[in-house]
Amino acid sequence: MNVKHIFFDLDHTLWDFETNSNRTFEYIFRRNRINVDLVDFHSVYRPINFRYWKLFREDKVSKANLRYRRLREAFDGIGVEIEDEMIHLLSEEYITYLADHNDLFENAIHVLDYLKEKYEMHIITNGFEEVQRRKLKNSKLLPFFDQIVTSEKVGVKKPHPEIFKFALDAAGAEADKSVMIGDNFEADILGAKKVGMQTIFCKFNGEIATEKVPTVEALIELKSLL
Repeated sequence: MNVKHIFFDLDHTLWDFETNSNRTFEYIFRRNRINVDLVDFHSVYRPINFRYWKLFREDKVSKANLRYRRLREAFDGIGVEIEDEMIHLLSEEYITYLADHNDLFENAIHVLDYLKEKYEMHIITNGFEEVQRRKLKNSKLLPFFDQIVTSEKVGVKKPHPEIFKFALDAAGAEADKSVMIGDNFEADILGAKKVGMQTIFCKFNGEIATEKVPTVEALIELKSLL
């Protein structure tokens, strides 16, 4: 690959969102004396969260509604009665404590050390500004990246072309000399391809690629492509 700039997604690509999310829920439920079976909760919550994030990317739901509805529907789904006041408290505490848990995918630091010597690296994420920077700082990822571009900062979300154009401009990068690396085929891969970027798909969650693109199933495999 003829590449000068690498743009990474954060959640589910470098930062192990599911592990960290699970640990956060365990903590805030214990803290607030919410007695639920965590396995049952997560089995219901994950697809709901996935659905609401897709709606959020499509501007069909607000940040506030995403944070509230995913919890309300998850508790309703497992048949646990809980007051709206507690839902709102848990929603706030989830955001507050999420970045305190910072498991990364295997070999993340090793691979970033390797790539940092050869490329300029940046982040493009659909996450919230307030949370993503804390994740990067607390997980010791921040020093690897020059530009941190969030959808909240730009005002549009991946796969909208404007977030990729904003990131390229901020980095002083040419699209055809840049590669986007991410786990969401629609948001990361198809979005980046629309503006002429090269792409590498991280097939970490079983998602099926709808086009043939360079693909890895573990971060360590990036060393053979870059």
